[in-house]
Amino acid sequence: MKIGELAAETDTSVRLLRYYEEQGLLTSHRLPGGHRRYDADAPAVVRRIRSLLDAGLPTRTIRDLLPCVRQDGTVALCKLDTLEQHLQGLDDRISALQETRSSLAVLVTAARAGEA
Repeated sequence: MKIGELAAETDTSVRLLRYYEEQGLLTSHRLPGGHRRYDADAPAVVRRIRSLLDAGLPTRTIRDLLPCVRQDGTVALCKLDTLEQHLQGLDDRISALQETRSSLAVLVTAARAGEA
């Protein structure tokens, strides 16, 4: 499959597919003229990459996870600790944002009370 075909099938830009390849997430084979060719499973790989990106994972983590991602998109237990670490990081950031929001709400309330 050519890069343009893969882009069309996965609704992903050619530039992004090249980026995935640069990051070691996607592989292609080069023809003598330098054109990229992708295996038949490439659309599924791109969909898995996009799903993991949507979950907030960085490409370096995705590169490590991809060998443990099953065909149905679930991650095998071999990388459960990695997912749990990222989940804990998100929980920590959410907590920090909630504290920041509370502090800002106090400032807004105080400012409104000062004008009354």
